[in-house]
Amino acid sequence: MVDLTALGDAILKGERAALARAITLAESRRADHREQAQALLSRLLPHTGKAIRVGITGVPGVGKSTTIDALGSYLTGQGHKVAVLAVDPSSTRSGGSILGDKTRMAQLAIDPNAYIRPSPSSGTLGGVAAKTRETMLLCEAAGFDVILVETVGVGQSETAVADLTDFFLVLMLPNAGDELQGIKKGIIELADMLAVNKADGEGATAARAAAAQYKAALHILAPTSPLWSTPVVTISGLTGAGLDALWAKIEEHRARFEAKGLIAEKRRRQDVKWMWAMVQDRLQAKLRHDPALKARTPKLEAAVAAGEMAPTAAAAEIAGALGL
Repeated sequence: MVDLTALGDAILKGERAALARAITLAESRRADHREQAQALLSRLLPHTGKAIRVGITGVPGVGKSTTIDALGSYLTGQGHKVAVLAVDPSSTRSGGSILGDKTRMAQLAIDPNAYIRPSPSSGTLGGVAAKTRETMLLCEAAGFDVILVETVGVGQSETAVADLTDFFLVLMLPNAGDELQGIKKGIIELADMLAVNKADGEGATAARAAAAQYKAALHILAPTSPLWSTPVVTISGLTGAGLDALWAKIEEHRARFEAKGLIAEKRRRQDVKWMWAMVQDRLQAKLRHDPALKARTPKLEAAVAAGEMAPTAAAAEIAGALGL
């Protein structure tokens, strides 16, 4: 049995081993571990909520990890404590992380004021780990004042990360012509800022041209708030160029929205979504662990796959077994 009082005290002191242990507890699927994690979170909740929460996404190859490594190092150099929650795609064989974020963020991996937590998505909708929000709160309780949440940049993970964070940064490639054709309008509507990466060397001219095209494209979209028009900046994750200006924009956004109470309001809405996500998680847990359902669901799946039973009828039977 975990001594939650001692574990909580150690987290509040910023002990990394205790933080890692608590996150492992929160990520566990065991019912007793889940109960302990919830009790620990309840105790630590008053010590959370003070960090700047930034979601970062972009298509594969845009240089997310390189940029986060450089941005995180810049921030620790400014006196911040930075936690990076990098949601890895999961291996379909082992369920483990594929990308290995610590190897992709070499500077932060050895920075005493940074903490990287790769988290396999394990099939969670959109590739966002189910326990990312709890991990974020634990990191805040441990004294980290900047939380960077990296999404894999595929599927619906962007929407999920936007629902976790205060500010949503979308990294773009310099080849604006091709990129604008394939860009998801919904992602741009979520973005609080666009940053064209790889603005170094021969790519600098292309990045500036791309930024101009993105700015023009943004004019056709209504701003998400009268307080904020989505800026477009150019950066280089490789050299660190432009990261100071990027962070200044994030701080400007926070100051404006915090002054109007909008950060707290947004987080309250996010908490309601979190509540329903946990309800869904409980339902899925019951499906996994209820003996009668575990025995019945493979037969229902086989019947649906064979065309012997309508999906609606199978769903109704499962719902009935759950008391719904």
